[in-house]
Formats: sequence, C-alpha cells, structure tokens
Amino acid sequence: MTRNVIDYLNRIVNICPDKTAYSDGSVSLTFRQVYDQSRALASFLAGKGIYKKPVVIYMQKSPAEVAAFFGTVTAGDYYVPVDDTMPFEKIRMILDNVKSPLILCDEKTIGDARAQGLDKEAQVLLYSDTLDTPVDQEALSDIRGKALDTDPIYIVFTSGSTGTPKGVCACHRSVIDYLEVLTDVLKIDENTVFGSQTPLFVDACLKELYPTLMFGATTYLIPRYLFATPVPLVEYMNRYKINTVCWVVTALKMISALGALDEVRPEYLHTIAFGSEVFPLREFRKWRKACPDAEFINLYGPTEATGMTCYYRVDRDFEDGEPIPIGKPFPNREVMLFKEDMTLAGAGEEGEICIRGNALTLGYYNDPVKTREAFVQNPLNPFYPELIYKTGDIGRVNERGELVFVSRKDYQIKRNGYRIELGEVEANVEKLPEITSAVCIWDNDKNRLVLYYVGNVEERPLKKILTEKLSDYMIPNRIVRLDKIPQTPNGKIDRAGLKKLYLSKRK
Repeated sequence: MTRNVIDYLNRIVNICPDKTAYSDGSVSLTFRQVYDQSRALASFLAGKGIYKKPVVIYMQKSPAEVAAFFGTVTAGDYYVPVDDTMPFEKIRMILDNVKSPLILCDEKTIGDARAQGLDKEAQVLLYSDTLDTPVDQEALSDIRGKALDTDPIYIVFTSGSTGTPKGVCACHRSVIDYLEVLTDVLKIDENTVFGSQTPLFVDACLKELYPTLMFGATTYLIPRYLFATPVPLVEYMNRYKINTVCWVVTALKMISALGALDEVRPEYLHTIAFGSEVFPLREFRKWRKACPDAEFINLYGPTEATGMTCYYRVDRDFEDGEPIPIGKPFPNREVMLFKEDMTLAGAGEEGEICIRGNALTLGYYNDPVKTREAFVQNPLNPFYPELIYKTGDIGRVNERGELVFVSRKDYQIKRNGYRIELGEVEANVEKLPEITSAVCIWDNDKNRLVLYYVGNVEERPLKKILTEKLSDYMIPNRIVRLDKIPQTPNGKIDRAGLKKLYLSKRK
C-alpha cells in the first residue's frame, strides 16, 4: 500500500531508469537523475537537521525544480513553491507565514532573492550546491520508517480574495487518494506524454508531476512565453508528441480564439482535460472540430480539496447557452449542496458546493481562524467530528442528474432589485461573434456593473448591441475594450487585477 508519494519514485526508477521523466525541451531529467538528485538533497537536509519543516523552493519552472520537490519530501519535509512571477511582497508574506529555515534557488533566482533581502528571512542556497551531498541511506531509511500518510507534502498559496495569500497544506493521504482516482479517469499509462501549462507553485501541477512517477510517463514543462504565441505553442506540442493536457480554459481559449487551430492542429492530443473557468461553447466547438478523436473532460475542484473533485466526460453536444456540467464526484468524495441555512438544496435548487472525504487538505497553514471558517463540521452529522469544506461556489443538479457550476458566491450581485450572476452576463457577451473574451466586475460602492472585453467591435457599438441582447438590469454601466484580458501567473483571469485597474481609473 502506498503511504508516501516518494514510493512512486522508488518503484519507477527500477522499471525505466533511463527514460525521460521531465523536460522543458532544452533540459531533461531521467527517472534515475530525478531519483539521485532527490536523495542527495534529502541527505543534505537531513544533515542540516531540517526535518518536518517547510522548505521554500524559489526556482524557475524546470525539471530541477521538480526534483527539488521530491528531495524535500524524501527528507520528511514539505515544499513551499514560489517563483519569479510572484511579486516580492507576496513572497515576503509567504515567508512570514511559513518561517522556513531554507530557501532553495537556481542561478537566476538566487540573485533576486539576495537583492530583495530574502536571505535575512532564511538561509538562501543554490539547489545545485546540494547535489554533491553523499547519500545518507541510514538517515533516509529512518525518515521513511517514521513517515505517516497524514504528514504534509506541500503548502501552496492561493491569491486570496482579501489580498492576503492563504497557504493550503496538503498531506500524502489526500494527494495519493486524488492521484489514484484521477489517473483512472484520465487513463494515464507509460505512453502518456503530458504538456504542463500551469506554474509549479499551484496545485494544478499535481495532475502531471505525480502521475509521471506512478506510470513512467513523461512531462514536458512548456515554457511560459509560448502561451503568448499560440502557433509556436501548438508546434511545440507536436514536436514532442504531447498527447495529454490538463489546462485552464484560458490557455485553450487563447489558442482557438486567435485562430491558431486553423493554421496548425495538435496532431497527437487524445486527452484534453480543462477547468478553472467556464469553457465558452464557441471556443469549445473549435477544439472538438480540431481534435475530433480526442476525449474532453471537464474538471472541477478547489485547492482546499486537493486538486480536482468532480469530472465530466463530454459525451454530447450542447445548445447555445447550456453550460458544460462538472459532472459527478471522483470516487471516495461526496459533494453536497447547502442553502444559506445549511439545509440541503432540493432538486434543481442552487446551493453552495461543499465537499467531504479524504480529499480535504489539512487546512490553511498557520492560520487557524480562516481554517475554522472554511472547514466546518458536517451539519448532517451531529454524532462525531467530520469536516466538510465550503467552497464558496454555487452549483445545482440538472435534469440529467449532473452537477452544474453556476457561479462564485462573490460573483452574485443585487442590482436594482434583481439578482445577477456576473458569469451569466459574461456568457451572453461572449456569444457575440465580435467578442473573444469578456469579464465583468462589480463596483459595490457606486452600484455599477463594468464590462471588460476583447473583440473587434468598438465600445459604443457594443453597448447598442447589448441593449438589444440583454435585459435592462444586466446592461453594464461602463464598457472597456482591452487588447487582452489580464491573467494570473497560473493562467486564470485576473479579476482582482481588473478591479484594481478600474478603481485606479475611477479615482
């Protein structure tokens, strides 16, 4: 029985040691190299007495960063990934929260770390300087013998709606449980070639990094700059025969909306999993046309429940305006919909999506108050302690018995006596052939609805079109055209950034 994710590495290195495990197209590591590097780092940490501690990994997205993760875990510690796309203010808040004794850097980030004074917060060290450490087999065996599946494996920090990041701490039990059900749904095997889109400081990278160890697959860490150049991105995927992607919708939409699929098609893709945002049907249909033999899977889940909680294999066509369901929970987790009074929503009623089961993480690191707010006792069970996680997402079950994502609780507004879903306004705008992307924000102080969009229509004509398409109470007060919708480092729509932009202009 697997109790520790490093068991996957210890097993696979004996099966295919010389196969490429992780690559960015320029630098590659085999399973043997990953194994050797992780054991060297683990021996270094053990020699320094760093055990059951958070270790900050401040490196660029690379195979070496992945090996640093595994080395940290092999040492009985848990990794805290940050990278050079993060503002230093956020990195300092993370360091203040975790109080790590060590920051591991690469040749590029170590200069930035020292220039910003991070070496005053913790010891700053080049990851490569640890790799000459002789392996201390006795120490590593002792660490492994004491390990429990409830021990932490990583802390990843969410952006935080209040501006203060929250560190979600996951354990081996929840990660292993997630990996076993996810890889079954995605049909992962030794022939899988992943194309990794997300930065390594978010939990979404679990979908590629660990299944690679489980099955002896290969993961290509696609360079960030390619996601601004869709044709070269698809050409990169074809060059390395990438056949499986698990991407945020924004990344997929960028390729199709800019017409790249008309110039070059992903030749090897057979599994396309997507999530984090609603996939507009117009762009989804372009992908189905370009990859008619691929399987499309909608994934849904919060970081606090270890990756993804629900999945839906797209097995039918959808009418315009019909949302693609998020389907049903993975095995060994339950999704419940609760109304405001914490009673269950009835058939067809909307309710907050709440999750129970092994998928739940350990909570927010060093933040018991926020943990108690989000991880609460199951109101249906008064007999023994049983936590559920309140996602803040609103869902409903459709007539087919499929779970459908409706909105974020904080995306629901009240305007002129009407309840409005910001996502509904966005979806209606994105139906227009002139529009590529649309995002709405709500100015609560001024009671104003603001629409940002990308498209080939000017603001004034768009306003006139919307007056003919939308109900009066849904028409934005202000419409702003952008060259592109800003994104967070992990490829999601940067709604907080847009709100800041609007407020700065309003002043």
